[in-house]
Amino acid sequence: MKKYRAGIIGATGMVGQRFAVLLDSHPFFEVTAIAASPRSAGKTYTEALDGRWKLDVPMPEYIKDMIVRDASDVDSMKELVDMVFCAIDLPKAEVRALEEKYAKAEIPVVSNNSACRGLEDVPMLIPEINPEHTAVIETQKKRLGTKRGFIAVKPNCSIQSYVPLITPLLRYEPYEMVVTTYQAISGAGKTFAQWPEMIDNVIPYIGGEEEKSEKEPMKIWGKVENGVVVNAALPVITTQCIRVPVSNGHLAAIFVKFRKNPTKEQILEAWDKFEGEPQRLKLPHAPEKFITYFEENDRPQTKSEREIWGGMGITAGRLRKDTVYDWKFVGLSHNTLRGAAGGAVLSAEYLAVKGFFD
Repeated sequence: MKKYRAGIIGATGMVGQRFAVLLDSHPFFEVTAIAASPRSAGKTYTEALDGRWKLDVPMPEYIKDMIVRDASDVDSMKELVDMVFCAIDLPKAEVRALEEKYAKAEIPVVSNNSACRGLEDVPMLIPEINPEHTAVIETQKKRLGTKRGFIAVKPNCSIQSYVPLITPLLRYEPYEMVVTTYQAISGAGKTFAQWPEMIDNVIPYIGGEEEKSEKEPMKIWGKVENGVVVNAALPVITTQCIRVPVSNGHLAAIFVKFRKNPTKEQILEAWDKFEGEPQRLKLPHAPEKFITYFEENDRPQTKSEREIWGGMGITAGRLRKDTVYDWKFVGLSHNTLRGAAGGAVLSAEYLAVKGFFD
């Protein structure tokens, strides 16, 4: 497998830090450039962070003395990288402009940001679920006027806790869902040291999260028609997104109605047997088992299950019949691994194996 020179745009934020860790000694990618805002440019990575390393694993040695570049200086980055991971914290319009600037410079972008998720020719990937959406990249290249440059995105972190669990059940035609997500503070890029107000507290509002949680699954489950993604019409989803005092891990409570109501045994079998292209291709960050179900009534728990399969697996539990809906259950995913940097790295691994960076 060819090794690609990779850049990290937004390297100083929490997701950028996750990228730095996940790409350390990666078999497909070598980090050759890092970039952030102008205030960090010219400093070493260690200097730019200035004690703001947010993860519970050490900063990798390879990146400590790398010089941070200005993310807007695409021309200088172009000489150093074959593709970039983007997790920069800017207003949405600025993020889209910057990512398209990289793509037009013939630098493929794998983005953690939401700016381009709604574009019908930008694939929003969970590689186990919709790898066929990469077909729209050719349409996007025509729009951008590029031969090699394009943007691929990963979806919102919160939907990873329930979209993978519904996907194997689509054959039973779910048509209505209620989902409440209980989301960790790292989803806001924070630690308890930075956000002491979250200790012993719950905030019943996360700006923009409910709209993303209701709309993005429809694109994931959509079909490619005439070179673009056409969103699915069903199931209709309504959500509430709540910030809870947890460091990492998003938990979801899910209620579903089906046109063809499955049995408990059929649901459990569908979850147990479900796998995707990452598993078949044995990609470096693919969990060996995508969905793991726990029979115990008090599982999965955020603290004990969020790290399953290196934080890239999805866990489920408490599957039972409901008095209003057909079935209810809970799901859990690690929001900065599967839901953010890890999901983007897995998407990049799939794109690399399929030759999209060549």
